[in-house]
Amino acid sequence: MTIRFSSRTIRSTCVLCVAGLLTLMPAAAAARAVRPDPGVSGGPRATAPPPSLLYRSGTQVRLRPGAPEVPYVSALAWVVADAGSGEVLAAHDAHRRLPPASTLKTLFALTVLPVLPGGLSHRVSTEELSDIGPGSSLVGVVEGRSYRVSDLWNGVFLNSGNDAVHVLASLVGGWNTTAARMQAEARALGAHDTYVRSPDGYDAPGQVSSAYDLAVFGRAGLRNPDFARYCSRIDAMFPDGDGDSYGIMNTNRLLTGADGVEPYPGLIGIKNGYTSNAGNTLVAAARRDGRTLVVTVLNPQEGGGYAVYEEARSLLDWGFDAAGRVDPVGSLEPGGVRPRPGPEAPPSTVAAEPAPDEPGWPETGSILGAAGLGAGAVALVLRFKAGRRQRG
Repeated sequence: MTIRFSSRTIRSTCVLCVAGLLTLMPAAAAARAVRPDPGVSGGPRATAPPPSLLYRSGTQVRLRPGAPEVPYVSALAWVVADAGSGEVLAAHDAHRRLPPASTLKTLFALTVLPVLPGGLSHRVSTEELSDIGPGSSLVGVVEGRSYRVSDLWNGVFLNSGNDAVHVLASLVGGWNTTAARMQAEARALGAHDTYVRSPDGYDAPGQVSSAYDLAVFGRAGLRNPDFARYCSRIDAMFPDGDGDSYGIMNTNRLLTGADGVEPYPGLIGIKNGYTSNAGNTLVAAARRDGRTLVVTVLNPQEGGGYAVYEEARSLLDWGFDAAGRVDPVGSLEPGGVRPRPGPEAPPSTVAAEPAPDEPGWPETGSILGAAGLGAGAVALVLRFKAGRRQRG
């Protein structure tokens, strides 16, 4: 059967198609005009944070007009960061891998403190005090004597006692197990420069950390009440081998004011260190006007053995003075530690926006809707015509 259409029928169908298009094209244009910015729920377009500068060599800082200049520091690497926000205010070779000395005990404490009750008492064996490196700092742990875990932590934080570290490590699985746990803890915190070989920080081949990682450990430690209490303690009593006790004092001179080093106002701690390979190292934190800063200083090249404290002092002074007058150069948060693709590359986009001369999805849907309306009109005409022929 052949169906023929009159010119009048064809003209009517075309009119219906055009009417459909004219009806829906303004809606398509309106949809294009109000299309939201991808990823933005109303409001202006979001501004991406500036890329991290922490993987660059040299001193990195973003000074606003009127901000104080960063002081000269001779250390091989250093970091100044806000403990609350995690923003790094300035840094020098933040990710340079260097021997950490006893500042690595911050990571040891982060790993072991949560799993050992402070009131637990333990009798020390000969094996637990074996293999302590020659020349290690010691608090005076004696084999056969019982110590509370809290006493041993005083020995770690105040006297930097490697003997206390060895005993505590034995209580959580041994030396190698503790090193592996510390390594896992570092990665969980976003610290990728740290490789643990000796949990007490004693020089060992391949053992390194960075000013950045140590700042991460110091900041995380301050969130643990036990850690914060131990690292800020100036002195304590430590049991001797005869059932008595003796006084020990924190070796962080910026905290105690010993040896002619003026104590820093508002200092919280955290941990100092020294080995012949690492030089003098320090993780320090101080609080002023409701703000807490964390500073790390690794191996000053000038000024003698106490220069690490004076350089930390100058960085803390600068950090408090520069508050609100610098833009961060990076972050201590785990999500913000990996380098961006390129020196100043913007973040990659999740989905591309249609080009200006290409129809977007709202326009495409409207046009397809118009076409569908026209097709529907043609189908109605065909059906109506076919029905008339069948009935005739």
